[in-house]
Amino acid sequence: MYCYRTNFYINFVLGDSNSAAKLSQAVQFKNPRGLSGTLIYSIMGNVNFSLEVTTRTNLSDLPKLNDIYITFLPGTSYLDVIEQTKALASAGYNPIPHFPARSITDSDMLKSYIEQVKEAGVKQVLIIGGDRDILGKYHCSLQLIETGLFDGMKIGIAGHPEGSPNMSDTAIEEAMKSKAPFADYIVTQWTQDTGALSSFISGAPLPVHVGVAGPASMKTLVKFAGFVGLKNTLNFAKKNASKIFDLLTVQTPDDVIQELKENVEHFHIYAFGGIKKANEWLEKENYYV
Repeated sequence: MYCYRTNFYINFVLGDSNSAAKLSQAVQFKNPRGLSGTLIYSIMGNVNFSLEVTTRTNLSDLPKLNDIYITFLPGTSYLDVIEQTKALASAGYNPIPHFPARSITDSDMLKSYIEQVKEAGVKQVLIIGGDRDILGKYHCSLQLIETGLFDGMKIGIAGHPEGSPNMSDTAIEEAMKSKAPFADYIVTQWTQDTGALSSFISGAPLPVHVGVAGPASMKTLVKFAGFVGLKNTLNFAKKNASKIFDLLTVQTPDDVIQELKENVEHFHIYAFGGIKKANEWLEKENYYV
């Protein structure tokens, strides 16, 4: 008997017939030499993904995921976020709009925003401070939570495993302590530093959804690393020093996922390389449940 060793990462759910079929197909794998033999396989386990989109994302390009977050970027109207939210809900997704405190001008805008997304069927939100100048009376996520307008909704808050360019580490720690009792989970900023992520996860007061960069060129990732702080940029460049000169090389978060999947059930995709590329990667790696 010829023994061919390889790794199969199969996303499965115990008791699910489709998952059982995936495992059966993997076991019946034909090795490249055409010989019969024993397949030694590794099972991925149950990994859940969410995806972040903008108000301009073409929804026909979305992968087969359930949880879709809608960003509220500087220069964007909350009315555009509401329209994208409605479109996602109508298409059968679980839309999760961002509520960046610094982009909310006043209580009237906040009430209007919340009321309209609730009417669209939203039951889950991500409340963040927002990386921009303060536009009105709110400057942090806790202020929004304390209004009571989100009572009864599932609330996600932001986590920064490598810190933030806008806050000291001490301020970040104090902010987490104050808002965690009112939230359900944490979504982290993206990073490829699995050491920082593991440390953050072990000390987190809530379940952590780890932010990962979807497939993208090295040039694109370096650019976005700069958007989330100097420390992230330097760490990213250092870790990828051997690849940094090949700026067109496409990187995937597979290594991060494989290293953390035993302690994390949710990964949040920042599709810096585009939604289509993220979808192709998910299908290719058989990450769908």
